[in-house]
Amino acid sequence: MEFGLSEDQLAIRDAVRDVCQKFPGEYWRGLEASGAYPEEFVDTLNKLGWLSILIPEEYGGGGLGVLEAGVVLEEIHRSGANANACHAQMYTMGALLRHGSDEQKRRWLPEIAAGRLRLQAFGVTEPDAGSDSTQIRTRAERRGGDYVINGQKIYISRVEQSDLMLLLARTAPAPSPEQRASGLSVFLVDLREAGDAVETRRIPMMFNHHTYEVFISDLVVPAENLIGEEGRGFRHIIDGWNAERCLIASEAVGDARFFLDRASAYGREREVFGRPIGANQGVQFPLAQAYANTEAASLMRYQAATLFDQGRSCGAEANAAKLLASQASSQASQAAMLTLGGNGFAVEYDVERKFRETKLLEIAPVSNNLVLAFLGSHVLGLPRSY
Repeated sequence: MEFGLSEDQLAIRDAVRDVCQKFPGEYWRGLEASGAYPEEFVDTLNKLGWLSILIPEEYGGGGLGVLEAGVVLEEIHRSGANANACHAQMYTMGALLRHGSDEQKRRWLPEIAAGRLRLQAFGVTEPDAGSDSTQIRTRAERRGGDYVINGQKIYISRVEQSDLMLLLARTAPAPSPEQRASGLSVFLVDLREAGDAVETRRIPMMFNHHTYEVFISDLVVPAENLIGEEGRGFRHIIDGWNAERCLIASEAVGDARFFLDRASAYGREREVFGRPIGANQGVQFPLAQAYANTEAASLMRYQAATLFDQGRSCGAEANAAKLLASQASSQASQAAMLTLGGNGFAVEYDVERKFRETKLLEIAPVSNNLVLAFLGSHVLGLPRSY
C-alpha cells in the first residue's frame, strides 16, 4: 500500500509553495492590522486555477480530486498563510457538481473556474438553530416562476467577498420530527442581483476573519436557481460534508506542520545556559509528540480523501480525520508557544496569529463534540445523545 504523494501531487505542493512565498508573514500581519480581506492572495490563487481544482475539465477546471485539493490547502497553511479566505470555493462546489442540472453547470462552472465569479459563501447556520441545521427558520415561498426568501443567517463567511451564495431554506414544513430534514431546499443566489434584499453585518472575531450576519428580506430567486430537488436540499448539502471534513483536516495538518517547522528551528537556534533549548526534553518531547500525532492525522486524512475520490463511503474516516488533525494542530500550537516563550507572543514571529487561527478548526465547520457524537452513534452503534 502506497502512502506517499505521486510526482504530480508533489509538483502541486511545490507550485503552491512558490505562490505562498510571495505572500510572507508581513503581508498577513498587515491585513490583520487593517482588518482587510486578502484580495491579492485570493486573486492570485484564482488566476492560477488552484481554487477551481475540483471543477471538471469540461467546465474549465482542474478536474482533480479532494486529495489534490487537500495538498493545495495544506501547503497554504504550512506556509503561514490562511485559506479560510477562499477555501469554500472548493467545498461548496459539491452540491452544484452532484445535484445541479446540466444547464446550471454550463451557466456557472466555467465562470467560476475562470475566476470571473466567486462562490465563497455558504448560507446555512442560523442564530436559533446552531448546529441543528434542520431547525432553520429561513423560508422560501414559491410564487410563480420565482421563490421569495425571508430569514436570517449568522456566521456566513465571505458573503461580502462572494458573487454567489449557496443558501439553505425551508420550502415546506417537516412532515414529522423523525423527518425533520425533509422540506429543506438549496438555492444558488446571485448576490450581485440581490440589492437591498440582502443586508450584511460583519462580526468582529479574534483573528482577521470575514464572517457576517445576513438578513434576508423578500429576496427574489428564480426557480431555475433551485439546486437539485425541492425538499431534498439538506441531503444535497450533506453530500459535500465529507469533502469539507477532508479539506479542513488538510488545513489543520498544514497548520501543525507550520508550528513544528517554526518551533523546531527556534529550538535548534535559541541558546540558553550555553546550549540550544531544543536539547531539553521539556522542549523536545511536546514537539515530538505533536509531530507523531500530526503524521497519524495526515494518514487518516489521505485515507478519507482517497475513499471520497473513489466514490466510496468515508463518513467515519473523514470525520476522524477532521477530529485528529484539528487536535494535532492545537497540540502543535501549544508546543510552539511554549518553545518560543515570550517570543511566541510577539507579532513578528507569526506564531501567535496562527495560534488564534487554528483554534477555529476545532469548532468549525463542525464542532469536534459533534464529530465524536457521530462516531459514537453511527460507527460504534451507541444510542444517540441528541
